[in-house]
Amino acid sequence: MNISRRDLFKFAGISAAAAAVTGCSTTAFDQLPKTGSKNSAVNSKFGKHQVVIIGGGFGGMTVAKELKKLDSKFDVLIIEKNDSFMSCPFSNCNLGGIEGVSLSTLTHDYAQAIEKNGYSMLTAVVTDIDRENKVVHTSQGVVGYDILVMAPGIDYNYKGQFPTWDAGKIAKAKRMAPAALIPGGEHVALDRLVKNMEDGDVVITVPKGKYRCPPAPFERASMIANFMKKEGIKGKVIILNETAEIAKGAAFKECWKDINAGVVEHMDNCKIVDVDFDKKVITYAQTVFKDKEETEGVTTTKTMSYGVFNLIPHNMSNPVVEMSGVATTPDGFKKVKMATSAEKPVSFQTATDASIYAVGDVVGHAIPPSGQSAIWSGKECAKEIAHALQGKSYSVASSLPYKSANVCYSMVNGNPEEAIMVNHEFMVAGPVIGSKGSVPKGDEAGNKFRSKGLGKATRDWYRGAMSDLFN
Repeated sequence: MNISRRDLFKFAGISAAAAAVTGCSTTAFDQLPKTGSKNSAVNSKFGKHQVVIIGGGFGGMTVAKELKKLDSKFDVLIIEKNDSFMSCPFSNCNLGGIEGVSLSTLTHDYAQAIEKNGYSMLTAVVTDIDRENKVVHTSQGVVGYDILVMAPGIDYNYKGQFPTWDAGKIAKAKRMAPAALIPGGEHVALDRLVKNMEDGDVVITVPKGKYRCPPAPFERASMIANFMKKEGIKGKVIILNETAEIAKGAAFKECWKDINAGVVEHMDNCKIVDVDFDKKVITYAQTVFKDKEETEGVTTTKTMSYGVFNLIPHNMSNPVVEMSGVATTPDGFKKVKMATSAEKPVSFQTATDASIYAVGDVVGHAIPPSGQSAIWSGKECAKEIAHALQGKSYSVASSLPYKSANVCYSMVNGNPEEAIMVNHEFMVAGPVIGSKGSVPKGDEAGNKFRSKGLGKATRDWYRGAMSDLFN
């Protein structure tokens, strides 16, 4: 019997995926319920620390490393629910079947970073924050702090988007149509669904409002299309976009036309009404406008069958933000309101509590939510905290404007490997850090956004980011 590469994926998929995330917490899909006593006495096992950071992602790890670089005597503890690190940036290359990229490429050992950089880590789920007593309640015990940094990332707002869905249906959505914007088990689940798929369509949704890494759904569509072509799978990748906005829009559209004609289809203004996960049928309402001036449009409800469904729901700040009780923006995402003053016009300190800072996806600054933005903000936040611990003042505005504060690459082709990019400059914009982005031509001679040079830069960025966090 001849075994194709697709068959090998099916036989090896489960064991390879399991090996890639060995040790990941079972809470990858859902946070534990609040447990334990409300007694805020600090557990002697974990004690009190100068700086406690909630979240061991790009932002949290950067704050911890930079603080120890600035002063090795700083006492820094990260609280992280997973006991191994998985990267969301670069993960679409795994779905695309890019040479040499697998789930293990995305997975790293926290122990390496701890040994190299000298901070501490507690593997636990945060269940409550007591600002009055400056303690964090966790599934493992109570931890005290002088300064708290919130870098918890995002959560999904299924209930807000689908109010009629009960807990059982939401759990089924997470299992059968994983969003894969939060590191852990849902990346493994989506990888399994894609690598084991037969002929049929892959449907990816794009939520309205703020969500993690705006180019991610469009890069994912390009990469899954690359995998389908590579493996001879018949079907299309259909993007159901709740708005008409496409991050790096001109560049992605050029790539879909040149590389994936007839394989990638983008549909504007499509709101998911319901999903039958057993029958694999999506009900959605699409609104068509005559022109840009029309505001109401004509809405038609339709159904669509799928083979694989990547349902990316509305995003919101991780519940840790609500636990802290700090002020947030009135939108659905609930970004943390940041402090501002004449001395420090922009800051990573929260507006509510001078002892609490925020970095990454949850910040109230007008900067793109990306891995590179989290690294940049983590370094600036660490400077601000280090100065505060030493009784000094530091103004983030002194580092602004900052060109190329966020450089974000998206792989769009596998053979040859080609990518596109966006470059953001950060600047002071009133009480927040603002940003201005541009999408340059990677191949100026060919007048194309994509290029092999940017494909190489995508790999180089990922290697550099991992080295920055773990070495």
